[in-house]
Amino acid sequence: MQQVLDNLKELPPSTGAKDIDLIFLRGIMESPIVRSLAKAHERLEDVKLEAVQSNNVELVSEILSDMSSLITRDESAAELCKILKEPNFQSLLEAHDKVASKSYEAPPTSTNSTSMTSSSLMPADTVRMISIQKKDGEPLGVTFRVEDGDLVIARVLHGSMIDRQGMLHAGDVIREVNGREVGKDPMALQDMLRDCNGSITLKILPSYRDTSNNTFFALQVYLKPHFRYNPDTDNLIPCKEAGLAFSKGDILHIVNKEDPNWWQACNINGGRTGLIPSQFLEEKRKAFVRRDLDGSGILCGTLTGKKKKKKMMYLTAKNAEFDRHELQIYEEVAKMPPFQRKTLVLIGAQGVGRRSLKNRLIVLNPLRYGTTVPFTSRHPRDDEKDGQSYCFVSREEMETDIKASRYLEHGEYDGNLYGTKIDSIHEIVHTGRTCILDVNPQALKVLKTSEFMPFVVFIAAPELETLRAMHKAVVDAGITTKLLTEMDLKKTVDESARIKRAYNHYFDLTIVNDNLDKAFEKLQEAVEQLTTQPQWVPVNWVY
Repeated sequence: MQQVLDNLKELPPSTGAKDIDLIFLRGIMESPIVRSLAKAHERLEDVKLEAVQSNNVELVSEILSDMSSLITRDESAAELCKILKEPNFQSLLEAHDKVASKSYEAPPTSTNSTSMTSSSLMPADTVRMISIQKKDGEPLGVTFRVEDGDLVIARVLHGSMIDRQGMLHAGDVIREVNGREVGKDPMALQDMLRDCNGSITLKILPSYRDTSNNTFFALQVYLKPHFRYNPDTDNLIPCKEAGLAFSKGDILHIVNKEDPNWWQACNINGGRTGLIPSQFLEEKRKAFVRRDLDGSGILCGTLTGKKKKKKMMYLTAKNAEFDRHELQIYEEVAKMPPFQRKTLVLIGAQGVGRRSLKNRLIVLNPLRYGTTVPFTSRHPRDDEKDGQSYCFVSREEMETDIKASRYLEHGEYDGNLYGTKIDSIHEIVHTGRTCILDVNPQALKVLKTSEFMPFVVFIAAPELETLRAMHKAVVDAGITTKLLTEMDLKKTVDESARIKRAYNHYFDLTIVNDNLDKAFEKLQEAVEQLTTQPQWVPVNWVY
């Protein structure tokens, strides 16, 4: 594999391979999972050694017989015979011949093996005394639960003090701490252990569970959460101190998923391992969605008054309503080397400045960025040329392509159809440029795939007062003659907030456009980093 990776770096352009394909191939081959699979394959493909013969004991006996007459006359022969007669050498030959002939026999049962067998089946009431070492202020990394009246270890956090010492395991029953009975309260036991320092003596009933298979293979699962979590405010977590706080967009390495409700994870930027709510638990918690700020109905939950059953069908006209209630908890991601994204998608409310930012990028670097030309069914005006501002096609042709899902988005205005064709995006990408799109946020569900590999930037509207001042400044400067009313400005702010609530989980970056020049600098810097720094992308883009 290393030879292939080295050759990829020196691959000549004459091969016709695309840079983006080579980047992804290199990313796949450098991933820990693929490397582990390659090592396993190499181990399976190893040529097994075969014995030359299986009668070496007999052969050595013949050699000793033939050399018996030379012992008195030749010192080398005497030394060789002495070596061949050594008990250790004879035992080695016997072991070799048995392995070569595959004449295996079960070893005789000894008292030690009997005791080992009986210990593996040791009854649950066999008490053990163990000693663990605790540093002042360092958490033990263990949680407890009540089971049949006993305090049982519910989980041992990966990489914690208890996990490193290997003395306690999930399922062990705790009876005493430093000679004091623990009772039946998990929180009281946590407090008792928290107050202890140095050597701690525990009386336990071991579970004797085989945990080797569970810990041998480390999970290679990385998740990006789409919500913020603080264990201190979580009433469901079994131990708040064992929880791991994280922010939206952090990258978490999942090290244990055995518990259906609580996973063990650590932040890739460092820090201890802690508990986080599982996908299943968080989905249950978020199943009842609160009403949005616009007060437009409730999809899940209960209302006071009469209970009525209502059958709800999915209607495309209500697409935005269903998007508003889409549950997004975690997204599995993979780390990729730097590469240029196929598309740059600018999302935002109308009038927030998306088109200005798009045009600036294209004018600044037309060899790197491009954009699509919209299609329309209306007839061209006298001063219009096909393919410049619009691509003109017949209504019948456009309707046929819409039914065949060849349009990313489309709409009708003043009796004419308008839309963005998917093929026009691919044409820009095939020239080696990034296609910049300022589309309706509903198109993100189509774009967020390996086909388009988008970098999604949300251009957020500033506060109403700031937006009002910005509009006044451009009007006074003569940049625009279009006057916006107070209602228009408020509509922009409200629409921006609605888009953020409904589609926040799609955004890679949010830029508040309270200053167009600064917003452009932030956008340009973020896009440049994509080609210089590793990226975390959805795992289905890679595998």
